[in-house]
Amino acid sequence: MADNEEGQDAGRPERISEAEHAVMEALWERSPLTAADVADKVGASRDWSLATVKTLLSRLVTKQAVATEPDGRRFLYRPLLDRADYVGGESRRLVDRLFGGRAAPLLAHLAEAEALSDDDIAEIEALLREIRQ
Repeated sequence: MADNEEGQDAGRPERISEAEHAVMEALWERSPLTAADVADKVGASRDWSLATVKTLLSRLVTKQAVATEPDGRRFLYRPLLDRADYVGGESRRLVDRLFGGRAAPLLAHLAEAEALSDDDIAEIEALLREIRQ
């Protein structure tokens, strides 16, 4: 897939920052939500004000990751990106950028760093068995 001048994949929204991702997680969990609802879900744990949450929502609207609809004097926000699609794209981007597009070196790195638990290894083995069938 070709990248455009800004380094983004054609047809995909701009990259979502870690802070914006926290907002997206709240919206993926339940939507539509008001800015105040989002602030209640993520603001306290991150020490964010309502103004900060509104700024993040505005950025996500600009990036076409979130849609708004008027609801009286406030707006409701809902994700335009499917969580599974987003995670798949970010995973692919990570593998491409750090491991030359190959997943095996990623798994090798995780194994060498002892970042895989016995449960993780069992899950990977089960997935590999499914793929082979």
